[in-house]
Amino acid sequence: MSIGVVVIGRNEGNRLRRCLESIAGSSDLVVYVDSGSTDDSVNMALSMGSEVVPLDMTTPFTAARARNEGSQRLLKLAPNLDYVQFVDGDCELVNGWLKTAASYLDSNINVAMVCGRLRERHPEQSIYNQLCNIEWDTAIGSTKACGGIAMMRIEAFKATGGYKTGLIAGEEPELCVRVRSIGWQVWRLEAEMALHDAAMTHFWQWWKRAVRTGYAYAEGAHLHGKPPERHRVKESRRVWIWGLGIPVATLGLSILLGVWGLSVLLIYPAQFIRLAWRGSRSVKENSLRALFLVLGKFPETVGQLNFVYNRLAGKAARLIEYK
Repeated sequence: MSIGVVVIGRNEGNRLRRCLESIAGSSDLVVYVDSGSTDDSVNMALSMGSEVVPLDMTTPFTAARARNEGSQRLLKLAPNLDYVQFVDGDCELVNGWLKTAASYLDSNINVAMVCGRLRERHPEQSIYNQLCNIEWDTAIGSTKACGGIAMMRIEAFKATGGYKTGLIAGEEPELCVRVRSIGWQVWRLEAEMALHDAAMTHFWQWWKRAVRTGYAYAEGAHLHGKPPERHRVKESRRVWIWGLGIPVATLGLSILLGVWGLSVLLIYPAQFIRLAWRGSRSVKENSLRALFLVLGKFPETVGQLNFVYNRLAGKAARLIEYK
């Protein structure tokens, strides 16, 4: 089995160094794709033996375009690679993951993509980092989608044409939809895969990340919302109901019934209690997750509205960055 690694990043500093160190000696080739760093990222990657691809920043940046261009360089230099591991520059791979993932793909020829356990490096630094750590804790086994840290079979990557370069978010689940549509499977393993450094310490960072999520849901539903996939349709419907429908209904009832119309808003604390009660983690973590799931519907609605506006106005999407 032969493995290439594509790392993408911008101004990651020591996080990039840790990322590249975690890969050293475990793959056949490493390509680092830099999206306009102003720090020493490019020189650092070169000094550590990586092939470097500087993105043309006159074209709007997307992670999808960076991964595609990294893969193109990878295959140009090593056309006979079996697998490509994608990793962001703010992550570091766990020792042994590349071998574990490649061995699984070797033994399961119907699987195109495989990912493992992703953990937050510093969940104790902020509630937002902690939320990410909870978010990464997903079910093991056959899955509909994986994130940006995953290993992919080169054959499947070529067959699908790679990532959709125009997507500003949600490019990984969208690729997984196309992968599964031609008969491949996506799997999540119990094995530890990587540490992620979200570095989210402010509410505004969380808000912008949630706006991006809402935008990704809307675009995903637009691309693959028809049966049988119904991609992101359920998530988008929930956003519209909780983030816009209920507030509008409350306003209307308040006009008709006065202050009694505001009683509709009690559905939000009721939803918080329901979600917290259903959680499988500690009381603190369940409560934190439930609170931000409810709050998150409002910035996600902003993201959905942004997508609708761009579609109607014929405007290209602009990257929504939170750090």
